[in-house]
Amino acid sequence: MDATEKKTVSGVTLGCKLNYAETASILQSLVERGWRIAGPQEQPDLIVVHSCAVTKQAEQKCRQKIRGLVRRHPDSRVVVTGCYAQLSPGLIADIEGVDAVLGNDEKFDSSSYMGVVAAPPPAGKPVVCVSDEGGFLTAHRACSLPSGSEGERTRAFLKLQDGCDYGCAYCTIPLARGRSRSVPPEVVLQQAQMLADSGYREIVLTGVNTGDYRSGTTGFLELLRMLEDIDVPRIRISSLEPDILTDELVALVAASRTIVPHFHLPLQNGSDRILGAMRRRYRTADYRERLLGAVDAIEDCAVGADVMVGYPGENDDDFGDTVRFIEGLPLAYLHVFSCSVRPGTVLAREVSCGERLAVAPQVASGRSAILKEIGERKAAEFRLRYLGRRCRVLFEECRQAGNGTLRWSGYSRNYLPVWVDIPADERSLSGMELPVAIVGAGLQLEGRLLS
Repeated sequence: MDATEKKTVSGVTLGCKLNYAETASILQSLVERGWRIAGPQEQPDLIVVHSCAVTKQAEQKCRQKIRGLVRRHPDSRVVVTGCYAQLSPGLIADIEGVDAVLGNDEKFDSSSYMGVVAAPPPAGKPVVCVSDEGGFLTAHRACSLPSGSEGERTRAFLKLQDGCDYGCAYCTIPLARGRSRSVPPEVVLQQAQMLADSGYREIVLTGVNTGDYRSGTTGFLELLRMLEDIDVPRIRISSLEPDILTDELVALVAASRTIVPHFHLPLQNGSDRILGAMRRRYRTADYRERLLGAVDAIEDCAVGADVMVGYPGENDDDFGDTVRFIEGLPLAYLHVFSCSVRPGTVLAREVSCGERLAVAPQVASGRSAILKEIGERKAAEFRLRYLGRRCRVLFEECRQAGNGTLRWSGYSRNYLPVWVDIPADERSLSGMELPVAIVGAGLQLEGRLLS
């Protein structure tokens, strides 16, 4: 195909890191069939929207994004895929300007996208191709694009696993992505090597339940040991269920020069009663033991958490337990969000039959504000520990800072945001991991380059 005849595609991703890895693989599959990724100012032939359905707010954001894309790109074909498309294909198909809706299994078939552009469906009659999640048998490979400019190759996402068997009462993941299944280790290693060869400096391991990786006789620990042989400066685990943060995993990370000392450890609630209602696989004592074990054993270990407020049935005593529990944890940051009752879940059935009573929105909002304040304070305290110290920063982005200087920002190995100012005529720091002295501790750490 002549370059002037190449069809163009762009991707828009909402939601988790796994979605980003999968969007990149969808685009790469089209590039391998002669397409070209559109530039930022181009009107692409095709726009792939990778949707999220983790909350009602996420779904609303998806609808707004789709309508905005249709408005700004009236001549582009729009295909929507991802979890929202899987769970509510009819609602997506009803949005004016959508040409096709593909489920979480169908989205990896590049011919589906090519067909929409080659033979567009009639207006108002989009193609809908969504299979039942019970038939999801394969964890399709996915990772960040190997192409792109050198400055775009700092952090890459690498998919290890898909689906989940944990069965939390509030979660739609099993409905949207099916049972837990893993990418074969030889494929993971091949893609990791490709990303390293492409110049990426950090690989983020992603999945729905990343630590639940199991392919044949290879488990998560074995895979991590294999990945340590890849010549890349940093490997980061995106998120980890508390029951998977074992002593063996902690020891592996503590001894590793590659796997960084940072864990995102979802808590969800600090009340054992609510954790039981959620059908989580731990209680607060278990969570605290795992977290403290990691912080004590791993130098400069940073642990962040998610916590949910307003879970139906959560009373003042439950919330008080959550506040006291979180206050006693050495957290580096805290993500707070309100419970969203999702259709088809155990929680939705419990609420509909009156078994669990909804928490008033204003009460949930008040609880959220309290926890966010605690989270901000804990994050500030954690950052302050690094004032006057040195750390290595992987630089990613820059902007004009005025007075002939550029402000470069990046992340420490334990995921603290750091910025430095350098003269505008200095070399680019993109993709470089450099030693920095921390001289200020605001919302981000202020650094001074040491070399």
